[in-house]
Amino acid sequence: MNDISPPSTLVQQRRLLTVGVLKRSGGDRLTVPKAGLEFPPKMPFDSWLEIGAQLSTLATSSAWCLGDWLNYGEASYVGRYREAIEHSSLDYQTLRNYAWVTRKFALHRRRENLSFGHHAEVAALPEPEQDFWLQKAEDLRWSRNQLRRQIRASLSERESERSGPSSEGAPVRKGGVSNSPTQILSVRLNLSQQQMETCLSAADRAGVSFEDWALRVLDQTARTELSGTAQQ
Repeated sequence: MNDISPPSTLVQQRRLLTVGVLKRSGGDRLTVPKAGLEFPPKMPFDSWLEIGAQLSTLATSSAWCLGDWLNYGEASYVGRYREAIEHSSLDYQTLRNYAWVTRKFALHRRRENLSFGHHAEVAALPEPEQDFWLQKAEDLRWSRNQLRRQIRASLSERESERSGPSSEGAPVRKGGVSNSPTQILSVRLNLSQQQMETCLSAADRAGVSFEDWALRVLDQTARTELSGTAQQ
């Protein structure tokens, strides 16, 4: 088994995927089998804390590495990588989620002081917004859940600003639809995990946010439907 010490760079993190032994400079050792942890008796508190930090680093590193690994397989072994994964112990949908996030962040944009989960929270945002929120999370030491709450609050405030003042008194045409040039309509969709991943991948390939992609698809579908109706 190998001795594993806390990594300082992403390059070093990539070398820590082998199950082995966690070790402190003081000599305390923890055996790490596949199914769990075997602690020595009377481990010092500081040692226990350090081991937790190392495990957290390993978890974040493995998500990045698995995402990079799947992206490479998709590009290099078309038609073969999916079958190979299905015969392994790896969950394909989980790997797809990892791969989607890793495609959003080149190596130089991945922040070592933040978890993979932090990056996943902002992955659907435009790149400048990704950097903004990750910088805030790093500076203020937000947890993933804190980052999520802050983003949701910001988006909610943004939606309120778009909605503007009450539409009471605005011109309305027949059927109760406003004649104002822009209307805000909130749509809630119940998608399966596979459907969500397919839509996110399509938006990613188009180079736009998920919201912009969904609006584009709705508009194109409506125009096609209306065009077909008019020809009948």
